Amino acid sequence: MNVDKTMKNLEKKHPGEVEYLQAVREVLESIEEVYNENPQFESANIIERLIEPDRVIMFKVPWVDDEDNVKVNLGYRIQFNNAIGPYKGGLRFHPIVNLSILKFLGFEQIFKNSLTTLPMGGGKGGSDFDPKGKSNAEVMRFCQSFMLQLWKYIGPETDVPAGDIGVGGREIGFLYGMYKKLKGDHTGVITGKGSNWGGSLVRPEATGFGGIYFAKEMLATRNETLKGKTISISGFGNVAWGAALKATELGAKVVTISGPDGYVYDKDGISGKKIDYMLDLRATNEDIVKPYSYAFEGVEFHEGKSPWEVKVDIALPCATQNELTGEDAKTLIKNGVIMVAEISNMGCTPEAVVEFHKNKVLFAPGKAVNAGGVATSGLEMTQNSMKLHWSRQEVDDRLHEIMCNIHGQCVKYGKLEDGYVDYVKGANIAGFLKVANSMIDMGVI
Repeated sequence: MNVDKTMKNLEKKHPGEVEYLQAVREVLESIEEVYNENPQFESANIIERLIEPDRVIMFKVPWVDDEDNVKVNLGYRIQFNNAIGPYKGGLRFHPIVNLSILKFLGFEQIFKNSLTTLPMGGGKGGSDFDPKGKSNAEVMRFCQSFMLQLWKYIGPETDVPAGDIGVGGREIGFLYGMYKKLKGDHTGVITGKGSNWGGSLVRPEATGFGGIYFAKEMLATRNETLKGKTISISGFGNVAWGAALKATELGAKVVTISGPDGYVYDKDGISGKKIDYMLDLRATNEDIVKPYSYAFEGVEFHEGKSPWEVKVDIALPCATQNELTGEDAKTLIKNGVIMVAEISNMGCTPEAVVEFHKNKVLFAPGKAVNAGGVATSGLEMTQNSMKLHWSRQEVDDRLHEIMCNIHGQCVKYGKLEDGYVDYVKGANIAGFLKVANSMIDMGVI
């Protein structure tokens, strides 16, 4: 395999799909050596079969707002690869959703799901619908119209969507209710369900919890712990909330959260009722973080800026893709950061990753760090199929074990001669090998 040649051909087929092309290049550069050492991969043309989705489903979603105006949005489902299990990945409702972003997320999901060792393939979906500012009735009508198009393509052994940005418990309820009405049965086809009707405990916190469990393992490679460390976090939704909750529980001090309007710096640490307030803030549906600075004394609000300018020991991107730039990385390094872990998907630009590796800063990619969310979704699928409901402690213990195993796989394939662990390389190789070998076992299909 020649990465540049492969990427040139892919760019011709999919011009302008920046996020998708970035994600593919990162993986190909990581696995190039191991791929070329295994001629069976080339003879089966695994790469060309892997980098293109099995299918792209695109549809219009007409709905009626509260003033009886007919609106139309676009809906998508990317079923990328099901070599190791049914397609699995979230639905994202956000105005910037497009084909490139969903293909990038679906491609990443293949390797993330593979790392969990659970039988789940990779997929993603969503719409350019914006739930912010909509009434419950409007969101319900949109979700019902969206599912009216999607239901025929999904199922508990076919494709199992979940929540993502803009798709929380409310949206999952409306989507699942419509699926159940159309299908006529009660199956675990969507994860993130309410705990009263098939959902798993710990699921809202799982991505953040899992990220902190992974970060704890990373620090242990340098005989460090989270206790006493200061942490900057971006975002203020479920992921950031879960990360702040678990990090604080393990003795760290979280000093920032952020939104599209800027970030807040709380030198005393975001803990206790302040963490609870993060959920109240999200519930307002305004998508701004500034009100936190009014709610508590001694808090600074920095309008239009990112939290990466604050001096901390650990930085955890928890919001969206490419949110931490090369310049941000240089600032963090100058301020003495020792670890950066992406809890968001592809949260750092390639330039930022280069800076972290060059300066031997502990760095790990989202497909490994944030796998706790989909891992717990997989545990929800297991509970549904077994008609069981596990305790909070049992789910959390299983999540912790899965994240430790993922860390072990990353170290196995990413440890360099000088002892530094290239977690990007390790995660990509570990995830790739399981999927590629499964594809070979099944022939050309």
